[in-house]
Amino acid sequence: MHVTDSTPPASRWLKLAVLYLLAAIALGVAMGVSANFTLRPVHAHVALLGWASLALAGLIYGQYPRAAASWLARVHFWMHNLGLPLMMVSLALMLHGITAAGGVLLASEGIFAAGCLAFAFNVFRNLGPA
Repeated sequence: MHVTDSTPPASRWLKLAVLYLLAAIALGVAMGVSANFTLRPVHAHVALLGWASLALAGLIYGQYPRAAASWLARVHFWMHNLGLPLMMVSLALMLHGITAAGGVLLASEGIFAAGCLAFAFNVFRNLGPA
């Protein structure tokens, strides 16, 4: 296997992780300034699933090029980065009482979870014996 142009390099994962970090910080500051902490779950999810998870995936893919070159890495990348923003927007809407966003929240959680399963399978398949 070799890395192709369609395979997101580790640097793309890490740069996106930093964008999620900045978004989490901005949301945290906005909540602090307004003293309105309604979006606390969104803030926590952006920090954990955006910043921490993407950064760790980027570091893993940087260390294990075979895993990074796998089609599973591409599946993980796109499902993570399509599912997470939709999940955060729909969660924010739900927290503001717009229950119609529940279907989008459920679907985006499924997309995100499928991406995480692709990552898990990729790790066990391409990182070698324990």
